[in-house]
Formats: sequence, C-alpha cells, structure tokens
Amino acid sequence: MHNSTESAEKAHLEQIKRKLNEALERLDGRVRRYATDIKEQKTYLSEHRAAMDHVEKVSARDSVQQAMRTAETVVAFRKRIQKLIRSPYFGRIDFRRHGEVEPLPVYVGTHAFSDEAVKEHLVFDWRAPVSTMFYDYEPGEAHYESPAGRVSGEITLKRQYRIRDGHMEFMLESGLNIMDDILQEELSRTSDDRMKNIVATIQRDQNVIIRNEDAKVLVIQGVAGSGKTSIALHRIAFLLYRFRERLTSKDILIISPNKVFSDFISNVLPELGEEQIAELEMETLARELLDHKYTFQTALEQSAALIENRDDALRRRIEEKSSVEFLRKLDEYAAHVLNSRFRAEDVRIGGHLVPADFIRRMFKKRRDMPLPGQLRWVADCVEHELGVRHHYEITAQERTGLKSQLKKCSRDPALRTLYKEFFKWMGKPELFKPGRNSSLEYADVFPMIYLGITLKGLAGHDHGVKHLVIDEMQDYTPVQYAVIAKLFRCDKTILGDENQAINAFSSSTSEMISGVFRHAECVRLCKSYRSSYEITRFAQGISPNSELVAIERHGPRPLVVACGTAKEETRRIRREIKEFRGHGQHTMGIICKTQKQAEQLHKAICKDVPDVHLLTARSSAFVQGVVVCAAHLAKGLEFDQVVVSNASDTNYTTELDRNLLYVACTRAMHELLVTHVGAITRFISAESPHDEEEAA
Repeated sequence: MHNSTESAEKAHLEQIKRKLNEALERLDGRVRRYATDIKEQKTYLSEHRAAMDHVEKVSARDSVQQAMRTAETVVAFRKRIQKLIRSPYFGRIDFRRHGEVEPLPVYVGTHAFSDEAVKEHLVFDWRAPVSTMFYDYEPGEAHYESPAGRVSGEITLKRQYRIRDGHMEFMLESGLNIMDDILQEELSRTSDDRMKNIVATIQRDQNVIIRNEDAKVLVIQGVAGSGKTSIALHRIAFLLYRFRERLTSKDILIISPNKVFSDFISNVLPELGEEQIAELEMETLARELLDHKYTFQTALEQSAALIENRDDALRRRIEEKSSVEFLRKLDEYAAHVLNSRFRAEDVRIGGHLVPADFIRRMFKKRRDMPLPGQLRWVADCVEHELGVRHHYEITAQERTGLKSQLKKCSRDPALRTLYKEFFKWMGKPELFKPGRNSSLEYADVFPMIYLGITLKGLAGHDHGVKHLVIDEMQDYTPVQYAVIAKLFRCDKTILGDENQAINAFSSSTSEMISGVFRHAECVRLCKSYRSSYEITRFAQGISPNSELVAIERHGPRPLVVACGTAKEETRRIRREIKEFRGHGQHTMGIICKTQKQAEQLHKAICKDVPDVHLLTARSSAFVQGVVVCAAHLAKGLEFDQVVVSNASDTNYTTELDRNLLYVACTRAMHELLVTHVGAITRFISAESPHDEEEAA
C-alpha cells in the first residue's frame, strides 16, 4: 500500500515539501524576472516617450500592464505555495475505480499542487470533484460527479492529518468517521480575532450546502453556532472555483450587519486563496439609493429606541411596516398612483388632432417606466402617429410644446410627499411620524425606497453583482427583501437564524423570504458547534429550540453570580478579566443589553483594568483580548469566554430582552458567566443547568 505507515507518511510529507520548495524557488525567479522586465519597459517608455507616436505609447503601456497582471498572478500562486509548505494537506482517501486494480491516493488540501515535470496531481483542492468523497463517505462504496459524468468505485483507505509549520503532529485512520475526533479537538481550541476556514472539518450536511451549484436563491436557516456564515463563505469559494471562467471575487457582494462583523469574517476567503469580496451595510445602500437627500435613523438606533424606551406606538409602527401585508398595500398604492398620475387630454399639432384615448393607451403601455420615461415614450408615439396617419413631420418647436402639454397632464410629486400620502390613502396617517428635523424613522426608509424604485425608477448602486450574500437574514423586513429583489436580479445566498432576531417586531422567517424570492431553496442547519454542551443547554433554557442538536463537547457549567450592588458586580467582572488574562485564552466578551449600559460598564472597568476595548456602531475591527459590547453588536461574533452583565429581572423582562439574552449567551465558546443584582431574570430558571455563586 502507498505510504502504509506513519513513518512512510512523514517521508511522503518531506518529499511534498521538497517539491513545494523547488516550485517556490522557480516562482521567486519568475517574479524577479518580471520585476526586471517591468522596470526596463518603464525606463524605455520614459526615455523614448518624446519620440513615440500615440499608437506606440499605447502599445508600450499595454505591454507594461500585461506584464504587471502576469506578475500579480505569479505572486498570488507563490502565496498559495507558501501556505502549502506550512500545511500541504489535511486528508487522504485511496479510491479504486470500478474495473481498476490499484487505488489512487488522493491527498486533499486547501489548494491544489501538481508535479509539473511528470504531470502528476500531488494535492487536490478541497473543492475539486474527487475531493467531495473525503467529506461524504467512509471506506466502502463511493462515487463523485466529474465533468465527464459519474465516477464510481470504492474507498479503501481514509486518513486525516494535522500538519502545522511543515510538521505532522498526528495522523488518524479509521473505518469510522475520523472527522468527529478532529472536529472535537478543533472546537476545543481558543478563538482568534478572525473567523478561520473549516476545510479540514466540513461535515457531510455542510458539504451538500457548500457544493450546491444549482440553487438560484439558497436560504440557509441555521441555529446559533451552526457555522452558517462560514459555510456560506466556503460556498462562495466553491462557486468561484467551479465557475472561475465567469465568476470572480469582484462579482460578489455581501450585505453584512456592521463593519466589526465584516472584519471578523474577512480572513476566510483569503485563507482559501480567493480575494476578499466587497461588503455593504443596508444603511449605506439606503443613502445611495436616496442620493443622500434624506436623513434617517439607523437600524441600531431603532433597536436602541425599542429596548430603552418601550414605546408601544413605535413598536406598532415598526410591526405594521414589517409585515407582508404592508408590502402588499405598498404595491396596491403604487398601482393606484400609476393609474391616477396622468390625465390624458386631446392634443392638436399642425391642425391634426391626436385624441386623448390614444395618448392614454400609449401611456399605459409603459406603466412600468418612471414618469419622465413614460412622457418621452408618449411623445415619440404621438410623433410616429402623425407621421404614419397624416404624413406630418413635427418641428422641434412643436415637439417642445408637445412635451409641455403632456407634462401638464401629469402629476409627479416628490418621493417623500408620495410616501406620506400613502398613509392617508391607507387611512392610517398616524403611522408616519418623522423625527427631529424631518428625519425618517428607520422603519420608513425602505418602504419609501420601494415606492421610489416602483414609481420613479431609483437606480441600484451596482448592477454588476452576480452573486449576493445576505447575512443575519432575520433582521430584514419583507419590504427590504422586495427592494433587494428589484435591485439585485442575481443568484443569492441568504442566511440567518429566526431565533436570533434582535427585533422580533421587524424580523423575517425563511418562509417569508421564500415568498419574495420565488423558487428559493431552503436548507436547515440544526447542529450547534460553537458552544460547549453545557452552555448550549443553558441557552436552550432561555429560548428553547426543538430543532437544535448540541454537539457533545463538554466544559464548565455556566456560572450565575448574584451581586449585592452594582459596584460589587463591577468588581467581580474586573476579577474575571484578570483571571482570564492568566488562563491563555484569546478573547473575552463582556456583553450588556444596551449600548448605554456597555459604555457605562466600560468606563467603570477601565478605572482599574487597562486595555479593555469598547465596541460601538463606529467600530471597524474585531480585536483579541477583552471586549465590552451591546448584544446587538455581538451578533455573529464568538468569544472564548463571555460575561453577561446585569441579567436582573428588571433589565431583561420583555420578549425582545429574551432574544438579546439568548444572543449574548450563545457567543460563548468555552466559559459563560452571568452576573446580576437583585432577582435573576425570569428567563433563567432554577432548572437551567448552571452553578450559582454569591459574589464575595
């Protein structure tokens, strides 16, 4: 058998590393030659520019640009080789095709590598068709889909390795699912300041989602800690590999909840050898669509107002504007405006009559156009009608007069006026309540944009997007999805968790999203990997989810600490920080219900404890160490240890508070501490699996 023993495998690793280093030396030589060539071409262009004609200059510049592009490709490949030298592969299967005698050893790694001299694949990219068998099968009958069709056979051997800095730390071989052992070990590790790739531990159900290349709209409903964001990014990496002739990183856009989250996930695609993709927040999209003409409340400001003020009227306004019925009413109102904004009249030009009925019919033919386009279309139709029926060619002056007459027949109020009139038309004028200086409530922003797109043809900011990724899907309303559907007619990957909605009054379910995107394919991820079994069970006591399956990675039971005063609670948290810094863990999140509480606690902690970071809406990076943040900013992030402060029954009382508490607790990977002054929140019961302690 090829490399049958561990010593043989280590020898094989050294051989692969030697070939990789040889390839690296060749690439270094090519990079140096390209650098010299580019420098010489630039020098020649500079010295001979005066004697060159335009064509020669363009040709010389094109030659330099082509050399630079080729050099960049070589540099990118060089980076991949450098990564492979540190860890060439993580898995192996021996696959014997039906009808063949000897199995083919398939080493699976983050990137592919071939021996150019003998044209032999030494490492297969994890995204290659043959590599899918590593994730989907144990030893025995197996198959994969190649470009030429299905290839069937038998896996005779399956191994997994950990190779770090070029050294094989261990090798596992089993007829059982050896990936479970690797997964448990990986999950037990401390967190970093960036999300990492999971190519070595992709599970079978995750692999199916990642390699789904047929769904035009894929909706991933995943429980807390199920790895849905990572899976979505690995799916993007797979699609970039599968369709590399027509899809690049520049063609993909991700709508993310905030810049901290964007920074947290920014490492995944580069680790997989792909360029980083552009990200966009919904508020930025809104400002661009409204041409920066309107001021409005942000989503975080809306959430803060709901959490801190408990304004029932605000809640009702948000709830109504976040319903599927509200979207239907917007469509009805848009149809009403389209039918009533033009009152056709007879037009007489050069002694010839064009009846109002003809103008009305022409206008209705382009009902889907913005009004200015409709008016130009009708003017063209009138001119054509006069030419065909009366052989009359109108003058430029007559055409100007025609446009003026048509404009007088139309009504085109400002977008804000149209939106305000919508609530009067609906019989609910009280639902429109601008803030100071006529600032819009966040719940009004996308409904107004939707009307603007429908009635005025607001243009999207980027029509070149070929694949759109939407994270935290539950936090967007049906109207927002309707806007996205109009702006981005490309393929989509949409992911989130219905049970982690920060604002239950304006959240969407996978079923609601499927109602907007016809033929959407929905998949569910029910296994939770992030938190230990004890933390997951504790969080389930706060917000039960019968679909969630907790992976049995055990750790300390969550600790609930009762404090006599707020100062005592702060002292306990300071003590926890000092102990954390002595344990070798990397990240600690101190999570509060609101931003105000986070700011107050951060100020109190920093009096005695240095280097504690505060996350705000303006933060742009996720950092290692100790972080204080509000629950809504912690979404999507994870920490080795989490402290949930002020979990008293006077602080966490509403269903919205329950969701925030659940989000806060599920950020913890290994340890969870909950502190409170007074009675513990009603959402943590005595039956919840945890230990209790009185603050000293």
